[in-house]
Amino acid sequence: MTGLINAAPTEKPEEFRNVFVFLETRHGAIVKSSLEMIGIGKEIADKVGEKLVCLLVGDHLEPMAEEGARYGCDKVVGAESVDLEDFKTMPYAHYAAQFITEEKPNIFLIAATHNGRDLASRIAVKSRTGVTADCTVIDVDTKERILLANRPVYGESTLAEILCKNHRPQMATARPGVFKVPDQLDGKNCEMDIRKVNVDPSLIRKEIVGFRPKEGFDITSAGIIVSGGLGLGKKEGFTLLESLASELGGVVGASRPAVDVGWIERDHQVGQTGRAVRPKLYIAAGISGKAQHIVGMKQSDVIIAINSDPDAEIAKYSDYFINDDLYKAVPEFIEAIRKIKEKKKEMEVSA
Repeated sequence: MTGLINAAPTEKPEEFRNVFVFLETRHGAIVKSSLEMIGIGKEIADKVGEKLVCLLVGDHLEPMAEEGARYGCDKVVGAESVDLEDFKTMPYAHYAAQFITEEKPNIFLIAATHNGRDLASRIAVKSRTGVTADCTVIDVDTKERILLANRPVYGESTLAEILCKNHRPQMATARPGVFKVPDQLDGKNCEMDIRKVNVDPSLIRKEIVGFRPKEGFDITSAGIIVSGGLGLGKKEGFTLLESLASELGGVVGASRPAVDVGWIERDHQVGQTGRAVRPKLYIAAGISGKAQHIVGMKQSDVIIAINSDPDAEIAKYSDYFINDDLYKAVPEFIEAIRKIKEKKKEMEVSA
């Protein structure tokens, strides 16, 4: 738990029920990392036989409330005002704390985005509780209804399980890309409580004058990623990986050492200090498999590693391990894919 809480334990913690999830929005839609929180939040709520309540703060909330319902929310609550259209820390924290006071959630989960990290700490202070930040594993003790919040420590080599036994709600933020987005449902049975509010001007301490899209791309949304490490030996090795990624319809990723030496931009970095990803296919070429990288890609559906070292650590985490020189294996990989595509075209023409 972050810091010491100078407050008496929550009275009657048994009165606090249900799992809260904050739904961060952007340009009229719920961000992917918040959908991931719906998935793990619903899983925890089901384990203890409680409801998943999702919180929205913003403007024109109805479409996003309906979206949350389709992804599994049992109830959506929200504060709606034109003054809340863009994220502003103080009013968002104010209305979140109000709903906590009314609803008394036992657990509150927030995606660890830039806005989520900012908001979680302020909500925790207002609610006189703690928050476990940057979790990669979240579960619940079904008997005591205690949140089991696990976060990496000691350079990602160990998971520390942090409990908040005496204060409510039990709060945690979770790394984007770690948990799976749930399947959509019909959402017809979701309860809605969206309220029009008048925001106190004293809460609005900043003005949003405009948005400038961040250059680069979001690697967390890719279905196929081909990553390279120092084993490439040179910057030009990423050109080869780009060819493989292009044939597969994917994008290029990288380990931190490859980024640090300037071979590729930081937007491509996967790992502890980069992005956590969970594509359908992850290919790691010339990556040894340090813990800092593994934590960012181990949730991938299928992992293929290409490494000349038969004892490379990454082999332990791979579904398929190609023990070969990547400059031999990758071109053969590309050629095999092209042949499959050509054969598929021939079959389509003959049909």
